[in-house]
Amino acid sequence: MIEQIRDQISKAAEIIRRGGLVAFPTETVYGLGADGLNPVAVAKVFEVKNRPTFNPLILHIENKDRLNTVCEIPTDKVYDLINEFWPGPLTLVLPKKSNVPAIVTGGLETVAIRMPDNSIALELIRQSDTPIAAPSANLFGQLSPTRAVHVQKQLGEKIDMILDGGKCSIGIESTILLIENEEVTVLRHGGIPVESLREVIGEIKLFPKKSDRPNAPGQLPFHYSPQTPILMLTLENIEKHKNQKIGAIFFKGNYSKFNFAREIILSRNGSLSEAAANLFSTLHKLDDMQLDCILVEPFPPEGLGVALMDRIQKAVAKFEVG
Repeated sequence: MIEQIRDQISKAAEIIRRGGLVAFPTETVYGLGADGLNPVAVAKVFEVKNRPTFNPLILHIENKDRLNTVCEIPTDKVYDLINEFWPGPLTLVLPKKSNVPAIVTGGLETVAIRMPDNSIALELIRQSDTPIAAPSANLFGQLSPTRAVHVQKQLGEKIDMILDGGKCSIGIESTILLIENEEVTVLRHGGIPVESLREVIGEIKLFPKKSDRPNAPGQLPFHYSPQTPILMLTLENIEKHKNQKIGAIFFKGNYSKFNFAREIILSRNGSLSEAAANLFSTLHKLDDMQLDCILVEPFPPEGLGVALMDRIQKAVAKFEVG
């Protein structure tokens, strides 16, 4: 696909270099990118998304050599992780260097960095010749975009360009690790299961609580939400909403015997990776159907199921408050 849109990538890189905003595909979700070393450009990202400025952004880089230009390396565990998982859905939070603007880090002395596993994204960063600061290309707190049409629906004419790279292959955001000396802590579950990370570096701690002052993206109590009310799929919620138009999301199949207005199965063969790739697209689809509510079946608490439940619980939390 990259050959088909090479001219568009060059145009997008020019926009990034002159301080504009470009939505671009990664393997996780579409990102809203700006020159990560230009604080004025980065400020536009927060403005367009209506994102709190205390919520840090991720810097996206195109090769491992650029890592040393924006951060310090406190332990060899960093190299163990990037040699195994980069490019890929793993973000590392490391001590920042002085050239990284405070607006990127939410005023913190650490910066979140990753190398995406998407040829369009990597070529865009290479041609832009700068780390690209990019949260998900959506309005703050709403559904993450896994197709260009999702970006168009939420941001439309507010940004300079959308690079269409088709559907994102993984479909949920990256796993985020905080690395402090030899200690490694999961700040956000994502596209790489914790079990896989532990096989490479050993002990990893879990972040103990949600924070109103996050040190990485995706830590606020509610996030990733559709406009349609969303709840966990339980017998109690089915009974409570049985006279309404309900959309249901199942992992492998509908075992409830209830006739929903619309139901979607994420993976008939029980693949968590397939379910992850389909989750946000499914939520976008149901959100456009003028349903009264959406019910989501819980995922098994293992592998990518942990990251999937993290997304669902934060979406549900928006409608459970109060």
